[in-house]
Amino acid sequence: MNTMVLCKGLAPPQSLFERTLHWADFFIAADGGANTARLMGHLPDVVIGDMDTYQPQNEEPYDIIHDPDQYSNDLEKALKLAVKKGATHLKVLGATGLRLDHTLKNLSVLQQFDEQFEQITFLDAQGTTQLLPRQFSTEIAIGTSVSLFPLSGKVTGITTDGLQYPLKDECLENGVRDATSNAVVKNPVTINHKKGDLLLFIVN
Repeated sequence: MNTMVLCKGLAPPQSLFERTLHWADFFIAADGGANTARLMGHLPDVVIGDMDTYQPQNEEPYDIIHDPDQYSNDLEKALKLAVKKGATHLKVLGATGLRLDHTLKNLSVLQQFDEQFEQITFLDAQGTTQLLPRQFSTEIAIGTSVSLFPLSGKVTGITTDGLQYPLKDECLENGVRDATSNAVVKNPVTINHKKGDLLLFIVN
Protein backbone atom coordinates (compact mmCIF):
# COMPACT_ATOMS: atom_id res chain seq x y z
CA MET A 1 0.00 0.00 0.00
CA ASN A 2 1.31 3.43 -0.97
CA THR A 3 1.23 5.75 2.04
CA MET A 4 1.91 9.47 2.33
CA VAL A 5 3.04 10.98 5.62
CA LEU A 6 3.03 14.74 6.18
CA CYS A 7 5.06 16.15 9.06
CA LYS A 8 5.08 19.65 10.50
CA GLY A 9 8.47 20.73 9.13
CA LEU A 10 8.90 23.04 6.15
CA ALA A 11 5.73 22.80 4.07
CA PRO A 12 6.21 21.18 0.65
CA PRO A 13 5.30 23.00 -2.57
CA GLN A 14 1.64 22.59 -3.47
CA SER A 15 2.55 20.73 -6.67
CA LEU A 16 4.67 18.18 -4.78
CA PHE A 17 1.91 17.74 -2.20
CA GLU A 18 -0.71 17.14 -4.91
CA ARG A 19 1.45 14.65 -6.84
CA THR A 20 2.22 12.65 -3.73
CA LEU A 21 -1.38 12.68 -2.57
CA HIS A 22 -2.50 11.38 -5.97
CA TRP A 23 0.06 8.55 -5.68
CA ALA A 24 -1.00 7.57 -2.16
CA ASP A 25 -3.66 5.08 -1.09
CA PHE A 26 -3.56 6.32 2.50
CA PHE A 27 -2.61 9.70 4.02
CA ILE A 28 -1.28 10.09 7.57
CA ALA A 29 -0.70 13.52 9.09
CA ALA A 30 1.85 13.61 11.90
CA ASP A 31 0.42 16.04 14.45
CA GLY A 32 0.80 19.59 13.04
CA GLY A 33 1.14 18.17 9.56
CA ALA A 34 -2.66 18.18 9.59
CA ASN A 35 -2.60 21.99 9.80
CA THR A 36 -0.44 22.12 6.68
CA ALA A 37 -2.71 19.70 4.85
CA ARG A 38 -5.74 21.84 5.67
CA LEU A 39 -4.00 24.95 4.32
CA MET A 40 -3.35 23.04 1.10
CA GLY A 41 -7.00 22.20 0.73
CA HIS A 42 -6.93 18.53 1.68
CA LEU A 43 -7.59 16.43 4.76
CA PRO A 44 -5.71 13.30 5.92
CA ASP A 45 -7.23 9.92 6.62
CA VAL A 46 -5.82 10.03 10.14
CA VAL A 47 -3.90 12.40 12.42
CA ILE A 48 -1.51 10.96 15.01
CA GLY A 49 0.82 12.56 17.54
CA ASP A 50 1.05 14.09 20.99
CA MET A 51 -1.14 16.94 19.66
CA ASP A 52 1.14 19.74 20.83
CA THR A 53 0.86 21.62 17.51
CA TYR A 54 -2.31 20.21 15.96
CA GLN A 55 -5.05 22.82 15.67
CA PRO A 56 -8.43 21.05 15.83
CA GLN A 57 -11.38 22.20 13.77
CA ASN A 58 -15.04 21.45 14.28
CA GLU A 59 -16.30 18.05 13.11
CA GLU A 60 -13.05 16.70 11.69
CA PRO A 61 -13.97 13.91 9.21
CA TYR A 62 -10.87 11.82 10.00
CA ASP A 63 -9.55 9.68 12.81
CA ILE A 64 -7.49 11.36 15.53
CA ILE A 65 -5.05 9.25 17.53
CA HIS A 66 -3.61 10.98 20.59
CA ASP A 67 -0.31 9.36 21.55
CA PRO A 68 1.31 11.29 24.44
CA ASP A 69 4.52 9.20 24.49
CA GLN A 70 7.42 11.65 24.82
CA TYR A 71 10.06 9.03 24.01
CA SER A 72 9.06 8.98 20.34
CA ASN A 73 8.46 11.87 17.97
CA ASP A 74 5.44 12.34 15.74
CA LEU A 75 7.09 10.79 12.68
CA GLU A 76 7.87 7.64 14.69
CA LYS A 77 4.24 7.47 15.75
CA ALA A 78 3.10 7.90 12.14
CA LEU A 79 5.44 5.18 10.87
CA LYS A 80 4.37 2.74 13.58
CA LEU A 81 0.80 3.32 12.44
CA ALA A 82 1.83 2.80 8.82
CA VAL A 83 3.31 -0.57 9.75
CA LYS A 84 0.02 -1.57 11.42
CA LYS A 85 -1.94 -0.47 8.35
CA GLY A 86 0.19 -2.64 6.06
CA ALA A 87 2.02 0.14 4.22
CA THR A 88 4.73 -1.01 1.82
CA HIS A 89 5.89 2.19 0.09
CA LEU A 90 6.08 5.51 1.95
CA LYS A 91 6.70 9.06 0.84
CA VAL A 92 7.30 11.47 3.70
CA LEU A 93 6.84 15.22 3.25
CA GLY A 94 7.56 17.99 5.75
CA ALA A 95 10.27 15.98 7.53
CA THR A 96 13.05 18.44 6.70
CA GLY A 97 13.63 22.18 6.98
CA LEU A 98 12.92 24.60 9.84
CA ARG A 99 14.65 23.21 12.98
CA LEU A 100 17.88 21.33 12.25
CA ASP A 101 17.51 19.12 15.33
CA HIS A 102 14.10 17.97 14.09
CA THR A 103 15.52 17.19 10.65
CA LEU A 104 18.35 15.15 12.17
CA LYS A 105 15.92 13.30 14.43
CA ASN A 106 13.73 12.45 11.43
CA LEU A 107 16.75 11.09 9.56
CA SER A 108 17.39 8.89 12.59
CA VAL A 109 13.78 7.71 12.39
CA LEU A 110 14.30 6.94 8.70
CA GLN A 111 17.24 4.75 9.68
CA GLN A 112 15.16 3.07 12.41
CA PHE A 113 12.22 2.15 10.16
CA ASP A 114 13.85 1.64 6.76
CA GLU A 115 13.84 -2.16 6.86
CA GLN A 116 10.14 -2.32 7.80
CA PHE A 117 9.02 -1.06 4.39
CA GLU A 118 9.89 -1.92 0.81
CA GLN A 119 10.77 1.75 0.27
CA ILE A 120 10.63 4.94 2.30
CA THR A 121 11.61 8.29 0.80
CA PHE A 122 11.76 11.82 2.16
CA LEU A 123 10.60 14.46 -0.35
CA ASP A 124 10.97 18.24 -0.21
CA ALA A 125 11.37 21.21 -2.54
CA GLN A 126 15.07 20.42 -2.98
CA GLY A 127 14.81 16.75 -3.91
CA THR A 128 14.59 13.24 -2.48
CA THR A 129 16.41 11.44 0.31
CA GLN A 130 16.56 7.70 0.90
CA LEU A 131 18.64 5.04 2.60
CA LEU A 132 20.28 2.70 0.11
CA PRO A 133 20.29 -1.09 0.13
CA ARG A 134 23.65 -2.82 -0.19
CA GLN A 135 23.19 -2.95 -3.98
CA PHE A 136 21.35 -0.13 -5.72
CA SER A 137 20.71 0.76 -9.38
CA THR A 138 18.43 3.37 -10.90
CA GLU A 139 17.95 5.79 -13.79
CA ILE A 140 18.63 9.46 -12.99
CA ALA A 141 18.64 12.30 -15.50
CA ILE A 142 22.11 13.15 -16.82
CA GLY A 143 23.54 16.19 -15.08
CA THR A 144 21.51 15.73 -11.89
CA SER A 145 23.38 16.58 -8.70
CA VAL A 146 23.55 13.77 -6.14
CA SER A 147 25.21 13.42 -2.75
CA LEU A 148 26.08 10.46 -0.54
CA PHE A 149 26.14 10.76 3.24
CA PRO A 150 27.26 8.15 5.82
CA LEU A 151 24.30 8.25 8.21
CA SER A 152 25.80 5.63 10.50
CA GLY A 153 28.99 7.68 10.84
CA LYS A 154 31.10 5.43 8.62
CA VAL A 155 30.24 3.46 5.49
CA THR A 156 32.77 1.14 3.87
CA GLY A 157 33.20 -0.65 0.56
CA ILE A 158 31.42 1.96 -1.57
CA THR A 159 31.62 1.45 -5.33
CA THR A 160 29.72 3.67 -7.77
CA ASP A 161 29.21 3.80 -11.52
CA GLY A 162 27.56 6.52 -13.57
CA LEU A 163 28.80 9.43 -11.46
CA GLN A 164 31.33 12.10 -12.42
CA TYR A 165 33.51 11.27 -9.43
CA PRO A 166 33.34 7.48 -8.95
CA LEU A 167 34.19 5.58 -5.82
CA LYS A 168 35.94 2.21 -5.97
CA ASP A 169 35.67 0.16 -2.78
CA GLU A 170 36.13 3.32 -0.74
CA CYS A 171 34.98 4.70 2.62
CA LEU A 172 32.95 7.74 3.67
CA GLU A 173 33.08 8.92 7.28
CA ASN A 174 31.61 11.89 9.11
CA GLY A 175 34.26 14.52 9.77
CA VAL A 176 36.77 12.72 7.55
CA ARG A 177 35.41 12.42 4.01
CA ASP A 178 32.10 13.10 2.35
CA ALA A 179 30.68 12.84 -1.17
CA THR A 180 28.48 15.87 -1.75
CA SER A 181 27.54 17.50 -5.05
CA ASN A 182 28.52 14.71 -7.41
CA ALA A 183 26.82 14.54 -10.82
CA VAL A 184 25.21 11.87 -12.99
CA VAL A 185 27.10 11.30 -16.25
CA LYS A 186 25.54 8.04 -17.49
CA ASN A 187 22.83 5.49 -16.74
CA PRO A 188 22.12 3.34 -14.96
CA VAL A 189 23.62 4.80 -11.80
CA THR A 190 24.81 2.01 -9.51
CA ILE A 191 25.85 2.47 -5.88
CA ASN A 192 26.97 -0.52 -3.84
CA HIS A 193 28.34 -0.58 -0.31
CA LYS A 194 29.44 -3.29 2.10
CA LYS A 195 28.84 -1.92 5.60
CA GLY A 196 27.04 1.01 7.21
CA ASP A 197 23.98 3.13 6.45
CA LEU A 198 24.32 5.24 3.30
CA LEU A 199 21.99 8.11 2.42
CA LEU A 200 21.40 9.21 -1.15
CA PHE A 201 20.26 12.78 -1.89
CA ILE A 202 18.97 13.45 -5.40
CA VAL A 203 18.57 17.15 -6.14
CA ASN A 204 15.60 18.35 -8.18
